[in-house]
Amino acid sequence: MTHALEVSGLSVKTRSGQGILHDVSYAIAPGEVLALVGESGSGKTTAGLAALGHFRRGLAAAGGRVLLRPRDGEPVDVLTLTPQEQRKLRGSAAAYIPQDPALSLNPALRVGKQIAEVLETHGFAGSIDDRVGEVLAEVGLPSDTRYRRRYPHQLSGGQQQRVGIAMAFACRPSVVVLDEPTTGLDVMTQTLVLSTVRELTAEHGVAALYITHDLAVVAEIADRVAVMYRGDLVETGPAEQVLRRPEHAYTRRLLDAVPDLDAPGGDVTPAGKTVLAAKNLTVSYGQNRVLRGVDVSVSRGECLMLLGESGSGKTTLSQCLAGLSPGFTGTVALDGVTLAGSTRQRSDDERRRVQYVFQSPFSSLNPRRSIAKSIEVPLTRLTTLSRAQRRERVAEMLDRVRLGREVANRLPEQLSGGERQRAAIARALVTTPDVLVCDEVTSALDVSVQATIVDLLGELRRELGMAMLFVTHNIALAREVADRIAVLRGGEIVELGDVDTVLTRPSHPYTRELLTNTPRL
Repeated sequence: MTHALEVSGLSVKTRSGQGILHDVSYAIAPGEVLALVGESGSGKTTAGLAALGHFRRGLAAAGGRVLLRPRDGEPVDVLTLTPQEQRKLRGSAAAYIPQDPALSLNPALRVGKQIAEVLETHGFAGSIDDRVGEVLAEVGLPSDTRYRRRYPHQLSGGQQQRVGIAMAFACRPSVVVLDEPTTGLDVMTQTLVLSTVRELTAEHGVAALYITHDLAVVAEIADRVAVMYRGDLVETGPAEQVLRRPEHAYTRRLLDAVPDLDAPGGDVTPAGKTVLAAKNLTVSYGQNRVLRGVDVSVSRGECLMLLGESGSGKTTLSQCLAGLSPGFTGTVALDGVTLAGSTRQRSDDERRRVQYVFQSPFSSLNPRRSIAKSIEVPLTRLTTLSRAQRRERVAEMLDRVRLGREVANRLPEQLSGGERQRAAIARALVTTPDVLVCDEVTSALDVSVQATIVDLLGELRRELGMAMLFVTHNIALAREVADRIAVLRGGEIVELGDVDTVLTRPSHPYTRELLTNTPRL
């Protein structure tokens, strides 16, 4: 078989000589999708970017070759090319689609112009205007002049990602590297993006390297799977074989960590008295109504999953409850006492009792402060504890989230993504709140780290008896974290019930559509 991409014996080291990749080999045929999987730090992104001859700062190839076959021309070893030759190759013979479309889209340029620039840069032979319209249609977007004149901020996240895919496929490359392109997308948008990638690779005979930590997505899109672990390729084979009959212990561990939507239901946590309740919450931005008279409540010891796709209003609702988005009408009450809309007007005790964990831990961890200092801030502002008492409470919380006191003096950048998220959770819990609001806290984490965070939150909820609102677009986590599910669509709750009822006997067509589009192993 003739492969569009052949990587053989690839080794990568740091400038100081530390090994990052060890003798990695893989190959992809035209029209085939190879999923490169592994948890954070496994080396999968380094191995994938090597296909473009790109290495992150401080890294360099230490052996092996990367043979790429352009559609028209002889195969070339990307690692032997000059930087100028590599740049010429990228975007034409090989293309890259990043996790965040903001990394590939210029906010100051209209989307049609951005696609045209790719074609102009690589000397596309033919009508550039026609090709822009053609490639927009191929990714399922309007190709008319009005749509081409939109700026990236005027598109949804899924539309932005599809424009990024259009740019990558514009010059008809032979190889495309996709780096976690659906990680931050809801299941409906994810399904659209995955089907777009699958159709384009098959139709145009493109070899696709799909880098991901989401094994359920792998089951949907991949022909073959290669598993990375600490810089080594530990297992390779057809997707059906690797996912159903894994040979390596690490692959089995990854599969065991994937949440199972179809697993038998667990015990429902006995809910106590209602602790936080919202009535008739309405939010409008100009003519756009984001929330439409929402009623929601969560009881002591209970976890309510707030589920919805991008733009459904779930983050706006959660921020209203926490006092972070005060521009609403309606009421939010804590133990029956109405709260002010903004945290600035709430008392120290009210702020202490309702805490928020952001999707990105950098939203609550100061990059210039040590982990201990960041965790201590709420205690300084919201309690009367002495300095010695605050330090002891911080140390206890570091132990409780299983970070350990040895990380106290480290900066956020010195921790892994999962460790940073645990530090952010520690910061929110250090004041022993009654309600914890978790906003997409696992969306960027690999499955094994996600499982650790989910287990940790469950343990802490049971130990502390607090209520939890778990905001997510990932319905697959429902059985792992929640007692009840509230499904939000277009600013309205369209379904509310216990986990087992919603997952097995959904009453609303939208819930059924979400379940249908959720990837499964």
